[in-house]
Amino acid sequence: MLRRSTILNKIRPTAIGFVNVRHVLSRNTLLPRVHSACLYSTKAVPCTADKFPGLVRNSGFKKVTEQDVTYLKAIVGENGLIYNREDDLTPFNTDWMNKFRGKSSLVLKPKTTEQVSAIMKYCNDQKIAIVPQGGNTGLVGGSVPVFDEVVLSLQRMNSIRGFDEVSGILTTDAGCILEVLDNWLNEKGYIMPLDLGAKGSCHIGGNIATNAGGLRLLRYGSLHGTVLGLEVVLPDGTVLDNMSTLRKDNTGYDLKQLFIGSEGTIGIITGVSILTPHRPKAVNVALLGLSSFEDVQKAFIHSRKELSEILSAFEFWDIHSLAMYKKHAKAKDTMEKEYPFYVLIETSGSRKEHDDEKLNHYLEKMMENEIAQDGVVAQDETQMQSLWAIREGFTEALGKEAAVYKYDISMPVSKIYDCAQDIRAHLIKGGVMGQEDSPVIDVVAYGHVGDGNLHLNIAARRRDSKVSALIEPYLFEWVAKQNGSISAEHGLGIAKNEFLGYSKSPTMIQMMKTLKHLLDPKGIMNPYKYLPTQ
Repeated sequence: MLRRSTILNKIRPTAIGFVNVRHVLSRNTLLPRVHSACLYSTKAVPCTADKFPGLVRNSGFKKVTEQDVTYLKAIVGENGLIYNREDDLTPFNTDWMNKFRGKSSLVLKPKTTEQVSAIMKYCNDQKIAIVPQGGNTGLVGGSVPVFDEVVLSLQRMNSIRGFDEVSGILTTDAGCILEVLDNWLNEKGYIMPLDLGAKGSCHIGGNIATNAGGLRLLRYGSLHGTVLGLEVVLPDGTVLDNMSTLRKDNTGYDLKQLFIGSEGTIGIITGVSILTPHRPKAVNVALLGLSSFEDVQKAFIHSRKELSEILSAFEFWDIHSLAMYKKHAKAKDTMEKEYPFYVLIETSGSRKEHDDEKLNHYLEKMMENEIAQDGVVAQDETQMQSLWAIREGFTEALGKEAAVYKYDISMPVSKIYDCAQDIRAHLIKGGVMGQEDSPVIDVVAYGHVGDGNLHLNIAARRRDSKVSALIEPYLFEWVAKQNGSISAEHGLGIAKNEFLGYSKSPTMIQMMKTLKHLLDPKGIMNPYKYLPTQ
């Protein structure tokens, strides 16, 4: 093993990037990322309604008839719907994690905003409930039916409407896949301001409807800032054309903000105007091994000081996350030893020599001060993708376990790993973890340090009512005490809507319900979700 003094001498800029901190990362270290949409299972998934015994279908909603299907087919055409074909309906009725399943008999796939408007006007008049659906990559059951609601898929609304190469403003249909947009922009020297593990499947409209955060939020901010305009079809079919391409417009209420993060409960996003940044000319990715979460925080503080304007991502995971990933992926080790914590750092800038010098200085400090114990730095695009594949692979690895309790929470950075340790101790004390035959296998923690966002995953051998009772509402109460949020970026859907009170006051919830009733008085938009029913 190399001594630390030797390591520092080996960190130097080269024509292709930095030499590795410990050793050169092999080109084919890890498996490439698998798109989440490929993970639908043929196994029977329990109906969502059966998992929530108190949930009752709204008898005021009309059940779809042959006459309705005939009318709607005239709007979308023969190829624009799926009706009573169970195998074809399965991907629309079931979420990709195989946790939620509805019973819809009808999927509509319009190609234009006018078709969406006509569908909504008819369904509102007939009081037929609708579930808007993008790439169906959500994690809280928000994009699949609960009962027999009609699914309105944006799959066929996938055209890019325009791009201003001076301002970097992109206008596009809501059904465009995020990675497709990113690749298209790449040819013009730009990128999308958000990046997700599910980018090969998720739709930009769905990203906005759920206010997705992702891996670039630290650098480019949230969608509340980058989205400039939206085209939205309201529940009664009215088209709200707010496709502004202005960065400054101080006239009236900023209505688009209502729909960012609304999860399809007050309207269907059909068009998007979004500000895209220039694609960085120089990108570096480093992976560090650390001994404690205190060191993770120190590394983050130093990264903000030393890397400042070029810092684009600061991700962490614990050894339990890595073990889960390696359990399901044929991955070679990137370091000679394993460490309790790992940090993935990405820098993005316009001049490589400048960025290399800053990263070099930062890494030297990390090693000299013994904040980091080991590390590797990618030397080309393949190696960068290999390192990112670890971070992006956790969700899919966990999805291969028999059962996973998934939580996406935010809180002060200093409290992030206290939460994971506390819930681990709570489950052991509760008798559901720690023994060979315990239902809980492990507690896995990873997330976005820069955003104070923890992805807490509890892998289990089976779904167990005792486990569920120990986690909820205990975890939400813990988060509330830290003035945190029970949902940092995954949304509420049907998994968390009843717990909204742990993050929002009664006054705020009542105002949300007032807005919902004002825009959707018949309640047909994505019912049973988002807001508390109690």
